[in-house]
Amino acid sequence: MTSLDTYRHRLHTSLITLPTPRGWLLCLAVSAATLALMMVIGFVTGLYRLQPTEPGLPLRMLIVFFIPGLGEEIPFRGLLTPGPSESSRPKLEIAVSTALYTVWHVLEAVTFLKSAAGIFLRPDFLLCCAVLGLGCAITRRVTGSIWPAVLLHWALVVVWQTWLGGVSALS
Repeated sequence: MTSLDTYRHRLHTSLITLPTPRGWLLCLAVSAATLALMMVIGFVTGLYRLQPTEPGLPLRMLIVFFIPGLGEEIPFRGLLTPGPSESSRPKLEIAVSTALYTVWHVLEAVTFLKSAAGIFLRPDFLLCCAVLGLGCAITRRVTGSIWPAVLLHWALVVVWQTWLGGVSALS
């Protein structure tokens, strides 16, 4: 199988696979740990601050599901993160996908999303990106499915934008 075939198969499998009930429980534990670590980082550094609910939640939930949820999970977890039995070097591939996902935010900030540079270039934000990327990669690796990663990414970005200052930080 060529590299292109490997990535095509990896993405297809990640999209059609759903976690088992045990896999969902493991994803819940990974998600809780990811959330806890991001909250500690964000509140200790001042990246996050509680605020009243930002208006427009239904539309935000829809948009965030596709961008960044699905839009970032497809390349970084669907293509780059191996499923349960795909790789002899899963730790290396997870580290590479997590690093590329983190660097992606820097690239966004210095190119087409310059309005986000003030937040996307902060070390604490990038550390939170790495934590989220690792959490999403672990859920993909253990379940073979991209969907827990999409849901985790979606939920945490919606919470950040709606109640933790993300919308005002991006404006």
